[in-house]
Amino acid sequence: MAARGVGFLTRLPVCSQRRNRIPRSFSRHLSCPGTIAASVGSEEQPSAVAETGIEDKTLQKKFSEVQKERREQAQRTVLIHCPNNINEKKFLKYLSQHGPVNNHFFYESFGLFAVVEFCQKDSINSLQNGTHTPTQSTEAAIPFKSRFLNLRLKNPSSQVSAQPFVRTTNQSPPSSKKLFELLSYAESIEEQLNTLLQAFQLTEENVRLRHLTCSLIEDIAAAYFPSCVIRPFGSSVNTFGKLGCDLDMFLDLDETGKLDVHKNTGNFLMEFKVKNVPSERIATQKILSVIGECLDNFGPGCVGVQKILNARCPLVRFSHQASGFQCDLTANNSIALKSSELLYIYGSLDSRVRALVFSVRCWARAHSLTSSIPGAWITNFSLTVMVIFFLQRRSPPILPTLDSLKSIADAEDRCILEGNNCTFIQDVNKIQPSGNTETLELLIKEFFEYFGNFAFNKNSINIRQGREQNKPDSSPLYIQNPFETSLNISKNVSQNQLQKFVELARDSAWILEQEDKNQPFSSSRQPWGLAALLLPPGSGHTSLSRQKKKKPMSEKVKGLLASIKSNSPDRSTDTSGKRTISTQA
Repeated sequence: MAARGVGFLTRLPVCSQRRNRIPRSFSRHLSCPGTIAASVGSEEQPSAVAETGIEDKTLQKKFSEVQKERREQAQRTVLIHCPNNINEKKFLKYLSQHGPVNNHFFYESFGLFAVVEFCQKDSINSLQNGTHTPTQSTEAAIPFKSRFLNLRLKNPSSQVSAQPFVRTTNQSPPSSKKLFELLSYAESIEEQLNTLLQAFQLTEENVRLRHLTCSLIEDIAAAYFPSCVIRPFGSSVNTFGKLGCDLDMFLDLDETGKLDVHKNTGNFLMEFKVKNVPSERIATQKILSVIGECLDNFGPGCVGVQKILNARCPLVRFSHQASGFQCDLTANNSIALKSSELLYIYGSLDSRVRALVFSVRCWARAHSLTSSIPGAWITNFSLTVMVIFFLQRRSPPILPTLDSLKSIADAEDRCILEGNNCTFIQDVNKIQPSGNTETLELLIKEFFEYFGNFAFNKNSINIRQGREQNKPDSSPLYIQNPFETSLNISKNVSQNQLQKFVELARDSAWILEQEDKNQPFSSSRQPWGLAALLLPPGSGHTSLSRQKKKKPMSEKVKGLLASIKSNSPDRSTDTSGKRTISTQA
């Protein structure tokens, strides 16, 4: 079946993504020479819908190219706190005296804010030169000049907008009630997965705001390290980010040590005079401590700054109040950025990947398998790697192994970080697309069935080779780190949490199998398909676990469980006589 062409929906705010209701986007995209087109968002967020592995032959940019363009875009952008009764036309006319405006949009977060991108970087200098530091009668202002500005009306009564208030873009994920309403519009489980993706994925405006926030933090860090770069990584850039996710960033100081070869000829070599410390870790701690102090004392909108310097990976955690993002800042975390690039590659190869990952993550969060609080839970990164591994195991494979991506890499793709070989091809367009045409409806059911019967007690998950391997240690869940191959990215997961995952996966596979036998109408009030899997325990409707108890177990699942019981050397009951869940296939 041909893929449905609704890729345009990926660039609309959540409120615009209802079926058969597509109002125009709230952001304004004006063309300027040398600027990024509005369609860049579609490069970071691949087309949302595909029922087969056959993708359009549209050329996609490399991860590094997209990040470079986003950074340049952010450097031409300012963040302005506006009065609620702002007149949009007068506002734009005022800004245009400093140079042509390429793009702007409004959003709400502790007030009304405008994100304004100019066509030239010089326009920001002109705007800042006409901006003054406020004076307070009772408090003293710290005169830090940034691109985070505040707009006041000289004569508010004469400048009240005669039109309705400016329209704002949504920066938050839909509520559970709204999500179930959206899923009820769908006519198939396939469509439900794509609807969930469209509702939760980062919008073009949200991506811009994330890169702008990093750029504003970079301005602060540059006071000490003029050539530094603050780079976003993780969900904000790997195509798997959802609205409301944290903003992970790292301070990249590699640029400060690079030499200009054209200015270093002759018999002399000039070096900076620096202080030395006993180890790289201590240097990182000192650097982050200083940056944390700057954010706390001088950073406009940076609140709740915490310096967590004794963690395995030292970091500074804070809230950027204006954008609404919870931020984690680390230093020289190049391997994490490379992992983000790898996920970007996988998310770009086949649009079924992102739809499946978003649904599995949403399912896990609905049943408290994941949590924003560190602990024994499965992480979103681990779930994403599990989906990738599952898609590598399909016949034919939907995704290639990391080793195969390494084997077709060019010389320019070679990458060694901290002694780890992080080489893989960076050009998505050179990777042969999969011929697999399995539907999302089949894939999500098979995913739950596959991991509901996976031999976690003896096998590990390895996306480098795309096959099950013997576990090197006794961790309940062992997922090999793609680059630091001696590490287990799921080492924190407890046996109880893994058993809970297995039980819910088996129940979900059973529920979806019943949908095949008795497909309800989309107009049914009772949640069905994906919506039925997302019902948390104790909800007003029949939850996943209660549905399973109401109906007899399918013969297929019953046979699998009987096989597990007969082949397992472990007892199926504990000393108290309670039934336990085996994780052996």
